[in-house]
Amino acid sequence: MEPTYSLFFKDAKPEDLDSLGGKGKSLAIMSQADLPVPQGFCVTTDAFVAFIQDLMTSKGLFAALAKLDTKNMNALDKLSEEIRSQILSKTVSGEIQQNITASYHQLCGMYGKEGDLPVAVRSSATAEDLPDASFAGQQDTYLWVVGEEEVLSHIKMCWASLYTSRAIAYRKDHNIPEEELHMSVVIQKMVNARVAGVTMTLNPSNGDRTKIAIEASYGLGESVVSGTVTPDNYLMDKVIFEMVESTIHNKNTALIPDPENRRVIEVEIDPVKAREACLNRDELIYISKIAKRIEKHYGCPQDIEWALDADAEGEDAFTLLQSRPETVWSNKKTETKKHYMSGMQGLVGSLINPLSAKKK
Repeated sequence: MEPTYSLFFKDAKPEDLDSLGGKGKSLAIMSQADLPVPQGFCVTTDAFVAFIQDLMTSKGLFAALAKLDTKNMNALDKLSEEIRSQILSKTVSGEIQQNITASYHQLCGMYGKEGDLPVAVRSSATAEDLPDASFAGQQDTYLWVVGEEEVLSHIKMCWASLYTSRAIAYRKDHNIPEEELHMSVVIQKMVNARVAGVTMTLNPSNGDRTKIAIEASYGLGESVVSGTVTPDNYLMDKVIFEMVESTIHNKNTALIPDPENRRVIEVEIDPVKAREACLNRDELIYISKIAKRIEKHYGCPQDIEWALDADAEGEDAFTLLQSRPETVWSNKKTETKKHYMSGMQGLVGSLINPLSAKKK
Protein backbone atom coordinates (compact mmCIF):
# COMPACT_ATOMS: atom_id res chain seq x y z
CA MET A 1 0.00 0.00 0.00
CA GLU A 2 1.28 3.46 -0.93
CA PRO A 3 2.00 5.71 2.07
CA THR A 4 -0.34 8.63 2.66
CA TYR A 5 1.55 11.68 3.89
CA SER A 6 -1.39 14.04 4.48
CA LEU A 7 -5.09 13.47 4.98
CA PHE A 8 -7.99 15.89 5.53
CA PHE A 9 -10.17 15.25 8.57
CA LYS A 10 -13.30 14.52 6.53
CA ASP A 11 -11.46 12.17 4.14
CA ALA A 12 -10.08 9.82 6.81
CA LYS A 13 -11.50 6.30 6.62
CA PRO A 14 -11.73 4.07 9.72
CA GLU A 15 -8.55 2.25 8.70
CA ASP A 16 -6.71 5.60 8.47
CA LEU A 17 -7.48 6.86 11.97
CA ASP A 18 -4.53 5.25 13.75
CA SER A 19 -2.15 7.17 11.45
CA LEU A 20 -3.51 10.51 12.73
CA GLY A 21 -2.42 10.24 16.38
CA GLY A 22 -4.72 10.86 19.32
CA LYS A 23 -5.60 14.48 18.60
CA GLY A 24 -5.93 14.00 14.84
CA LYS A 25 -8.11 10.94 15.24
CA SER A 26 -10.45 12.83 17.57
CA LEU A 27 -10.70 15.78 15.15
CA ALA A 28 -11.45 13.48 12.21
CA ILE A 29 -14.17 11.64 14.12
CA MET A 30 -15.78 14.89 15.31
CA SER A 31 -15.55 16.46 11.86
CA GLN A 32 -17.26 13.47 10.25
CA ALA A 33 -19.97 13.63 12.93
CA ASP A 34 -20.72 17.19 11.70
CA LEU A 35 -19.55 18.76 14.93
CA PRO A 36 -18.25 22.35 14.51
CA VAL A 37 -14.55 21.60 13.96
CA PRO A 38 -12.41 24.10 11.99
CA GLN A 39 -11.28 22.43 8.78
CA GLY A 40 -7.82 20.99 8.50
CA PHE A 41 -5.65 17.98 7.71
CA CYS A 42 -3.11 15.74 9.36
CA VAL A 43 0.46 15.08 8.34
CA THR A 44 0.24 11.34 8.97
CA THR A 45 2.52 8.99 10.85
CA ASP A 46 3.63 7.67 7.42
CA ALA A 47 5.43 10.99 6.92
CA PHE A 48 6.95 10.83 10.41
CA VAL A 49 8.22 7.26 9.92
CA ALA A 50 9.61 8.04 6.46
CA PHE A 51 11.41 11.08 7.89
CA ILE A 52 12.75 9.70 11.14
CA GLN A 53 13.37 5.96 10.71
CA ASP A 54 16.64 6.21 8.78
CA LEU A 55 17.83 9.10 10.93
CA MET A 56 17.29 7.31 14.23
CA THR A 57 18.70 4.00 13.00
CA SER A 58 21.71 5.30 11.10
CA LYS A 59 22.79 7.55 13.96
CA GLY A 60 22.23 4.82 16.55
CA LEU A 61 19.69 6.96 18.38
CA PHE A 62 17.13 4.21 18.96
CA ALA A 63 19.89 2.09 20.50
CA ALA A 64 21.02 5.01 22.65
CA LEU A 65 17.47 5.54 23.91
CA ALA A 66 17.13 1.87 24.79
CA LYS A 67 20.29 2.01 26.95
CA LEU A 68 19.51 5.38 28.52
CA ASP A 69 19.24 5.66 32.30
CA THR A 70 16.71 8.49 32.82
CA LYS A 71 18.02 9.06 36.36
CA ASN A 72 21.23 10.36 34.75
CA MET A 73 19.95 13.85 33.93
CA ASN A 74 23.08 14.94 32.09
CA ALA A 75 22.95 11.95 29.75
CA LEU A 76 19.18 12.42 29.28
CA ASP A 77 19.50 16.10 28.38
CA LYS A 78 22.47 15.46 26.08
CA LEU A 79 20.70 12.72 24.11
CA SER A 80 17.50 14.77 23.93
CA GLU A 81 19.39 17.76 22.53
CA GLU A 82 21.21 15.59 19.96
CA ILE A 83 18.00 13.97 18.66
CA ARG A 84 16.13 17.25 18.38
CA SER A 85 19.07 18.92 16.64
CA GLN A 86 19.28 16.09 14.11
CA ILE A 87 15.54 16.34 13.38
CA LEU A 88 15.55 20.12 12.91
CA SER A 89 18.60 20.05 10.62
CA LYS A 90 17.37 17.19 8.42
CA THR A 91 15.61 18.13 5.16
CA VAL A 92 12.12 16.74 4.56
CA SER A 93 12.06 14.72 1.32
CA GLY A 94 10.64 16.36 -1.79
CA GLU A 95 7.72 13.95 -2.06
CA ILE A 96 6.57 14.59 1.50
CA GLN A 97 7.05 18.35 1.13
CA GLN A 98 4.99 18.46 -2.06
CA ASN A 99 2.19 16.45 -0.47
CA ILE A 100 2.02 18.70 2.59
CA THR A 101 2.22 21.98 0.69
CA ALA A 102 -0.50 20.83 -1.73
CA SER A 103 -2.80 20.10 1.24
CA TYR A 104 -1.97 23.46 2.84
CA HIS A 105 -2.85 25.34 -0.36
CA GLN A 106 -6.07 23.33 -0.63
CA LEU A 107 -6.94 24.36 2.94
CA CYS A 108 -6.15 27.99 2.09
CA GLY A 109 -8.57 27.74 -0.84
CA MET A 110 -11.36 26.48 1.42
CA TYR A 111 -11.24 29.83 3.23
CA GLY A 112 -10.62 32.03 0.19
CA LYS A 113 -6.94 32.58 0.95
CA GLU A 114 -4.00 32.29 -1.46
CA GLY A 115 -1.27 30.54 0.47
CA ASP A 116 -1.41 32.72 3.57
CA LEU A 117 -4.09 31.18 5.78
CA PRO A 118 -3.08 31.32 9.47
CA VAL A 119 -3.11 27.81 10.93
CA ALA A 120 -2.45 26.04 14.20
CA VAL A 121 0.24 23.36 13.96
CA ARG A 122 -0.44 20.79 16.67
CA SER A 123 1.42 17.64 17.71
CA SER A 124 -0.61 14.42 17.73
CA ALA A 125 1.28 11.40 19.09
CA THR A 126 -0.09 7.88 18.63
CA ALA A 127 0.13 7.18 22.38
CA GLU A 128 -1.80 10.31 23.46
CA ASP A 129 -4.46 9.81 26.09
CA LEU A 130 -3.86 6.15 26.80
CA PRO A 131 -6.09 4.97 29.68
CA ASP A 132 -3.08 4.56 31.98
CA ALA A 133 -0.79 7.28 30.61
CA SER A 134 -1.59 10.77 29.41
CA PHE A 135 0.67 12.66 27.00
CA ALA A 136 -1.40 15.84 27.15
CA GLY A 137 0.84 18.91 27.04
CA GLN A 138 4.06 16.99 26.45
CA GLN A 139 4.41 17.83 22.76
CA ASP A 140 4.25 21.23 21.12
CA THR A 141 1.52 23.35 19.56
CA TYR A 142 2.26 26.45 17.45
CA LEU A 143 -0.31 29.14 16.73
CA TRP A 144 -0.82 31.60 13.88
CA VAL A 145 1.62 29.89 11.51
CA VAL A 146 1.39 31.37 7.99
CA GLY A 147 2.85 30.15 4.67
CA GLU A 148 4.09 26.81 3.43
CA GLU A 149 7.71 27.30 4.54
CA GLU A 150 6.65 28.12 8.09
CA VAL A 151 4.23 25.19 8.13
CA LEU A 152 6.99 22.76 7.08
CA SER A 153 9.39 24.22 9.64
CA HIS A 154 6.88 23.92 12.48
CA ILE A 155 6.01 20.34 11.55
CA LYS A 156 9.64 19.41 12.20
CA MET A 157 9.48 21.33 15.48
CA CYS A 158 6.49 19.20 16.49
CA TRP A 159 8.35 16.03 15.58
CA ALA A 160 11.35 17.21 17.60
CA SER A 161 9.14 17.90 20.63
CA LEU A 162 8.57 14.15 20.89
CA TYR A 163 12.15 13.92 22.16
CA THR A 164 12.33 16.48 24.96
CA SER A 165 13.94 15.19 28.14
CA ARG A 166 10.57 15.17 29.88
CA ALA A 167 8.85 13.19 27.11
CA ILE A 168 11.66 10.63 26.84
CA ALA A 169 11.71 10.05 30.61
CA TYR A 170 7.92 9.72 30.73
CA ARG A 171 7.91 7.02 28.06
CA LYS A 172 10.77 5.11 29.71
CA ASP A 173 8.96 5.22 33.04
CA HIS A 174 5.80 3.83 31.39
CA ASN A 175 7.63 1.18 29.33
CA ILE A 176 6.48 2.59 25.99
CA PRO A 177 8.89 1.37 23.24
CA GLU A 178 10.35 4.23 21.19
CA GLU A 179 10.10 2.35 17.88
CA GLU A 180 6.35 1.92 18.37
CA LEU A 181 5.68 5.60 19.08
CA HIS A 182 4.84 7.75 16.06
CA MET A 183 3.63 11.29 15.60
CA SER A 184 1.10 12.89 13.32
CA VAL A 185 0.82 16.69 13.08
CA VAL A 186 -2.49 18.54 12.81
CA ILE A 187 -2.67 21.54 10.47
CA GLN A 188 -5.91 23.39 11.23
CA LYS A 189 -7.45 26.75 10.39
CA MET A 190 -6.59 29.19 13.17
CA VAL A 191 -9.56 30.42 15.19
CA ASN A 192 -9.70 34.14 16.03
CA ALA A 193 -10.91 33.43 19.55
CA ARG A 194 -12.56 36.16 21.62
CA VAL A 195 -13.23 33.66 24.44
CA ALA A 196 -11.95 30.11 24.85
CA GLY A 197 -11.74 27.42 27.45
CA VAL A 198 -12.27 23.83 28.50
CA THR A 199 -15.40 21.92 29.43
CA MET A 200 -15.77 18.65 31.31
CA THR A 201 -19.00 16.67 31.11
CA LEU A 202 -18.89 15.90 34.82
CA ASN A 203 -18.02 17.78 37.98
CA PRO A 204 -14.23 17.35 38.29
CA SER A 205 -14.35 17.92 42.06
CA ASN A 206 -16.52 14.88 42.81
CA GLY A 207 -17.20 13.01 39.55
CA ASP A 208 -20.92 13.96 39.46
CA ARG A 209 -22.07 13.14 35.90
CA THR A 210 -25.25 15.22 36.21
CA LYS A 211 -23.15 18.38 35.95
CA ILE A 212 -21.05 20.13 33.29
CA ALA A 213 -18.02 22.18 34.35
CA ILE A 214 -16.89 25.10 32.16
CA GLU A 215 -13.70 27.16 32.47
CA ALA A 216 -13.27 30.19 30.20
CA SER A 217 -11.20 33.31 29.67
CA TYR A 218 -10.62 35.97 27.03
CA GLY A 219 -8.58 35.26 23.92
CA LEU A 220 -7.00 31.97 22.90
CA GLY A 221 -7.47 28.91 25.08
CA GLU A 222 -3.76 28.37 25.70
CA SER A 223 -4.03 30.86 28.60
CA VAL A 224 -6.51 28.54 30.29
CA VAL A 225 -4.76 25.27 29.44
CA SER A 226 -1.33 26.54 30.53
CA GLY A 227 -2.64 28.15 33.71
CA THR A 228 -1.29 31.64 32.94
CA VAL A 229 -4.69 33.10 33.88
CA THR A 230 -7.26 32.00 36.42
CA PRO A 231 -10.38 31.45 34.31
CA ASP A 232 -14.02 31.95 35.18
CA ASN A 233 -15.61 28.74 36.52
CA TYR A 234 -19.19 27.72 35.80
CA LEU A 235 -21.07 24.62 36.91
CA MET A 236 -24.15 23.77 34.82
CA ASP A 237 -26.95 21.26 35.33
CA LYS A 238 -26.72 18.70 32.52
CA VAL A 239 -30.48 18.07 32.39
CA ILE A 240 -32.11 21.52 32.54
CA PHE A 241 -29.02 23.55 31.51
CA GLU A 242 -29.32 26.01 34.38
CA MET A 243 -26.29 27.42 36.17
CA VAL A 244 -25.65 25.77 39.53
CA GLU A 245 -22.79 28.03 40.58
CA SER A 246 -20.15 30.33 39.14
CA THR A 247 -16.92 32.02 40.21
CA ILE A 248 -15.71 35.03 38.22
CA HIS A 249 -11.99 35.78 38.39
CA ASN A 250 -9.79 38.70 37.38
CA LYS A 251 -8.70 37.68 33.87
CA ASN A 252 -6.17 40.46 33.38
CA THR A 253 -4.29 39.14 30.34
CA ALA A 254 -5.16 37.35 27.11
CA LEU A 255 -3.40 35.78 24.14
CA ILE A 256 -4.63 37.26 20.87
CA PRO A 257 -3.49 37.09 17.23
CA ASP A 258 -1.17 39.77 15.83
CA PRO A 259 -1.92 39.33 12.10
CA GLU A 260 0.50 42.02 10.92
CA ASN A 261 3.48 40.29 12.52
CA ARG A 262 2.08 36.76 12.05
CA ARG A 263 2.24 35.77 15.68
CA VAL A 264 0.31 35.54 18.94
CA ILE A 265 0.86 38.18 21.62
CA GLU A 266 -0.15 38.64 25.24
CA VAL A 267 -2.15 41.79 25.97
CA GLU A 268 -3.61 43.36 29.11
CA ILE A 269 -7.39 43.35 29.52
CA ASP A 270 -9.26 46.47 30.60
CA PRO A 271 -9.58 46.22 34.44
CA VAL A 272 -13.38 46.51 34.38
CA LYS A 273 -13.80 43.90 31.62
CA ALA A 274 -11.28 41.63 33.33
CA ARG A 275 -13.59 41.25 36.33
CA GLU A 276 -16.73 40.64 34.30
CA ALA A 277 -18.06 37.22 33.31
CA CYS A 278 -16.64 36.33 29.89
CA LEU A 279 -19.65 34.14 28.97
CA ASN A 280 -23.33 35.08 28.98
CA ARG A 281 -26.26 32.79 29.78
CA ASP A 282 -27.01 31.87 26.15
CA GLU A 283 -23.38 30.97 25.51
CA LEU A 284 -23.22 28.81 28.64
CA ILE A 285 -26.37 26.96 27.60
CA TYR A 286 -25.11 26.32 24.08
CA ILE A 287 -21.68 25.16 25.27
CA SER A 288 -23.40 22.81 27.73
CA LYS A 289 -25.74 21.40 25.11
CA ILE A 290 -23.00 20.69 22.60
CA ALA A 291 -20.79 19.20 25.33
CA LYS A 292 -23.63 16.81 26.22
CA ARG A 293 -23.96 15.94 22.53
CA ILE A 294 -20.23 15.21 22.29
CA GLU A 295 -20.38 13.00 25.40
CA LYS A 296 -23.30 11.07 23.90
CA HIS A 297 -21.39 10.64 20.64
CA TYR A 298 -18.37 9.14 22.43
CA GLY A 299 -20.33 7.29 25.09
CA CYS A 300 -18.21 8.46 28.03
CA PRO A 301 -17.36 11.68 29.94
CA GLN A 302 -15.27 14.11 27.88
CA ASP A 303 -12.61 16.77 28.42
CA ILE A 304 -13.29 19.34 25.69
CA GLU A 305 -11.34 22.34 24.36
CA TRP A 306 -13.33 24.99 22.47
CA ALA A 307 -13.35 28.64 21.38
CA LEU A 308 -15.85 31.33 20.40
CA ASP A 309 -14.75 32.85 17.09
CA ALA A 310 -14.72 36.66 17.01
CA ASP A 311 -15.46 36.49 13.27
CA ALA A 312 -18.83 34.75 13.77
CA GLU A 313 -21.99 35.34 15.78
CA GLY A 314 -24.38 33.33 17.93
CA GLU A 315 -24.10 29.55 17.82
CA ASP A 316 -21.96 29.79 14.67
CA ALA A 317 -19.17 31.26 16.81
CA PHE A 318 -18.65 28.00 18.71
CA THR A 319 -15.69 25.99 17.43
CA LEU A 320 -14.61 22.63 18.78
CA LEU A 321 -10.83 22.20 19.06
CA GLN A 322 -10.40 18.90 20.85
CA SER A 323 -12.26 16.26 22.84
CA ARG A 324 -10.72 13.39 24.74
CA PRO A 325 -12.01 10.96 27.38
CA GLU A 326 -11.95 12.24 30.96
CA THR A 327 -9.48 10.04 32.82
CA VAL A 328 -9.36 10.97 36.52
CA TRP A 329 -12.83 9.86 37.62
CA SER A 330 -13.11 7.16 34.95
CA ASN A 331 -9.90 5.55 36.24
CA LYS A 332 -11.09 5.84 39.84
CA LYS A 333 -14.28 3.95 38.99
CA THR A 334 -12.24 1.26 37.26
CA GLU A 335 -10.00 0.87 40.30
CA THR A 336 -13.03 0.75 42.63
CA LYS A 337 -14.60 -1.96 40.49
CA LYS A 338 -11.36 -4.00 40.50
CA HIS A 339 -11.09 -3.65 44.29
CA TYR A 340 -14.74 -4.70 44.71
CA MET A 341 -14.36 -7.74 42.43
CA SER A 342 -11.16 -8.80 44.21
CA GLY A 343 -12.93 -8.55 47.56
CA MET A 344 -15.91 -10.55 46.29
CA GLN A 345 -13.63 -13.29 44.97
CA GLY A 346 -11.95 -13.53 48.37
CA LEU A 347 -15.32 -13.71 50.13
CA VAL A 348 -16.62 -16.39 47.78
CA GLY A 349 -13.41 -18.37 48.23
CA SER A 350 -13.72 -18.31 52.03
CA LEU A 351 -17.36 -19.44 51.87
CA ILE A 352 -16.53 -22.32 49.54
CA ASN A 353 -13.51 -23.46 51.54
CA PRO A 354 -13.77 -22.09 55.08
CA LEU A 355 -10.98 -24.38 56.35
CA SER A 356 -8.46 -22.92 53.92
CA ALA A 357 -9.62 -19.43 54.87
CA LYS A 358 -8.86 -20.14 58.55
CA LYS A 359 -5.37 -21.31 57.72
CA LYS A 360 -4.45 -17.93 56.12
